[in-house]
Amino acid sequence: MVDVNGGRSKLEPEFELIDTGVFNKGKYFDVFVEYAKADTEDILIKINVCNRSDENASLHILPTLWFRNTWAWGYDDYKPSLKADGNGSIIVDHDQLPGFTLHVKDNAPLLFCDNETNTEKLFSYANDKPFSKDGINEFLVHNKINAVNKENFGTKVTIDYDVTVAANSSHIINLRLENKKNKSPFKDFDELFEECLADSKEFYTELQQGIKTDDEKLVQRQAFAGMLWSKQFFYFDIAQWLKGDPAQPQPSTSRNNGRNNEWKHLNNADIISMPDKWEYPWYAAWDLAFHCIPLALVDSEFAKSQLQLVTKEWYMHPNGQLPAYEWAFGDVNPPVHAWSAWEVYQTDKSNNGGKPDLDFLESIFHKLIINFTWWVNRKDSEG
Repeated sequence: MVDVNGGRSKLEPEFELIDTGVFNKGKYFDVFVEYAKADTEDILIKINVCNRSDENASLHILPTLWFRNTWAWGYDDYKPSLKADGNGSIIVDHDQLPGFTLHVKDNAPLLFCDNETNTEKLFSYANDKPFSKDGINEFLVHNKINAVNKENFGTKVTIDYDVTVAANSSHIINLRLENKKNKSPFKDFDELFEECLADSKEFYTELQQGIKTDDEKLVQRQAFAGMLWSKQFFYFDIAQWLKGDPAQPQPSTSRNNGRNNEWKHLNNADIISMPDKWEYPWYAAWDLAFHCIPLALVDSEFAKSQLQLVTKEWYMHPNGQLPAYEWAFGDVNPPVHAWSAWEVYQTDKSNNGGKPDLDFLESIFHKLIINFTWWVNRKDSEG
C-alpha cells in the first residue's frame, strides 16, 4: 500500500486495503458485538465471530475489563481491583461500583495485569509495578510468562478465548456484567436478549410508520445506531489541567497563557454526544446542536438535556459564549443553538401527544439571550 500510494499522483484515488486483494478468498473474520440490558446495571454481552473463509481458522478473542488509572494522579491513593472468583468469573472491587461481577461462560483463562504505563519500555527507567498494561500482549505475542499476574488479580484483565472457528461458520461468546449475585447468569441469557430485540423492533416499528421502504428504514436505523453509539463520558477540568496533578511532572508555565487559559471556569464531567468517539472524542457545540435534532426523535429528554448542558455556568463563558471544542473553546461557531432548541422542542411536543415542554423552552431561552448579547457585542457590533 505504501509503495503503490507513493507512486500515485494527487489526481489518482488512494490505493486502499481492499484493493490489495487480501479479502478476495474470504480469509478474514467479522466480529459482531451486541449489548442488551436486563436491568439498569445488568449488561448482557454477545460476541459473534464469523469465519468468512472456506477453511477452519484460529484466533484469540480477548474481551477486556479494566479500571481507568486515577490512583496515579496524587489526589487519592485508593486503588480498585479485579480478581478471579475461583469459578471462572471476575469480581469487580471498586468503592463506587459495589457488588459487580463479570460472569464468564466456558471458563476461559483469565490474564491479569495492571493498568500502569510500561516506563521501562517507553522512558528507559525501571517499572515500579511488576505488571504493566501491555503485559497481556507480552504474554500472548512474545510468550513472556511473567508479564501477567499468576495470582489472578490486578486492575486490567483479559479473558483469553483461544478458538478455532469452522469454515464459513461462527463462534459465539456470552458475558454478563451485573451488580447482584446470580448463580445461573446464563440460564435466561438468550431469552433476555430476544426480549430486548423484540422491544427494539417494536420501538422502531412505531417510530418509522411514515417510512415506506425497508431500505429507508434500515438507513435510518443505522443512522440512529451511530448517533446513540457516539455518546461518551467527557471529563475536562481546565483549572486542574492548568495546575497539573500532584504526582505528575509540573506542566509548563506557558500553559497558563496558552489556549483555553480564558476558560478557567470550565469543568466538564458528563455523558455527551460526540462527533465520533473514535476519531473525534470531544464535543463541539455546533455539531452537538445538529446531533440533537435526530436524537430528539428517539430520546427527546436526552436531546433537551444536551442543549441545556452547554449553557450551564460550568460550560458557558461568563461573557455568554458557548464553548466551541476542546482544541480551542474560544473559537467562534455558527449560531445554531437556538434553531436546534426550537426544532427539538417541536419534536418533543410531537412525541408527547402535543404537550409542550415550556419549562425547557423558557430555561434555554434565557441562557441564549446571554449568548445572543455576546454575539451582538463581540461579533456583530455594527449590526
